[in-house]
Amino acid sequence: MKKYLNLKTTLNLGLLLAGLGLFASCNDDPEPEMPFTPGMETFDYAFNEGQLLDNPATAYNGDGEGDHPRNLSAQLEITEMENGNARVSISLENGIDGMQYPVHVHDAADPNTTPNGTPYNETPNGDIFAGMISVSNGMGSGSMDTEMDYDMLLDTYEGFLVVHDPTQELSTTDLGTYLVLGTFAQDLPEGEANLRMETFTYDFNEGQLLDNADLAYEGEHARNLMAEIMVEERIDGTSKITISLMNTMDGMTYMVHAHDAADPSTTPNGTPYNETPNGDIFAGGIEGNGGTVMAGNELEISFNELTREYEGFLVVHDPTQEISTTDLTTYLVLGAFAR
Repeated sequence: MKKYLNLKTTLNLGLLLAGLGLFASCNDDPEPEMPFTPGMETFDYAFNEGQLLDNPATAYNGDGEGDHPRNLSAQLEITEMENGNARVSISLENGIDGMQYPVHVHDAADPNTTPNGTPYNETPNGDIFAGMISVSNGMGSGSMDTEMDYDMLLDTYEGFLVVHDPTQELSTTDLGTYLVLGTFAQDLPEGEANLRMETFTYDFNEGQLLDNADLAYEGEHARNLMAEIMVEERIDGTSKITISLMNTMDGMTYMVHAHDAADPSTTPNGTPYNETPNGDIFAGGIEGNGGTVMAGNELEISFNELTREYEGFLVVHDPTQEISTTDLTTYLVLGAFAR
């Protein structure tokens, strides 16, 4: 019996020592590493309305060679990679489908030291971001892994983010061609949109447009009727027109048409325009009231396209006689559209 107890005690002691050894070996295991949590900051950039430098002269110049909607915006995202360096990602919204946008980061510089007095180096800093962003369905993005420390890029780098206009020749000196101009890693709030408006006036048809008195109005309508076209630029790149008629006859409906210009040798009756009105620009009746009346239309083409490129005629027909799209002597107003 004593021998059995000794054996049992020996076994229990062995198990206890083994357990202590196992416990000790567990305590020696290294603690698990915490998962890497990258830092990330995002910055939003509105369209360049000159707000960065508080100077309207540095806003995107819609009267220049370009023709881009003013609702484009950009977002900069800076993400920390596992090696501590920064990844720079830039996204564009409300871009033109099929276009490639040059997007650059420019180092800040003393304007006294740059060739053209710019507050940045004209050569982009490709180590941070310099590339083309393609747009589809209004959206586009691009990324670049840098060799710069994440915190250093956020806290100490001084530079500018520029989105260039793909509708005109690239310039690194003309700020009026920049769709976005902002401080790198700082939000650029919206500025007041510099939307344009222009008015075109039309006197009564006395044959002056084609310099031919034989084409002047012949009829019973008073010859003091006048017309006006107001063209307004819209922020999404489209335009709106408002046509006003002055000195109208009360209760009479005036047919007002835009007619596309055409080669007279190709039209059925030798008219310098297509006889079928262009309803996308304007074609409709305006009810007279004895004074001034008006009607509008929202166009799919831009302010520049309408006022620079569209070739057509504004015609106000005489409500006192049968309408004709070929007899110019029945026209109360005949003028070049939006000119």
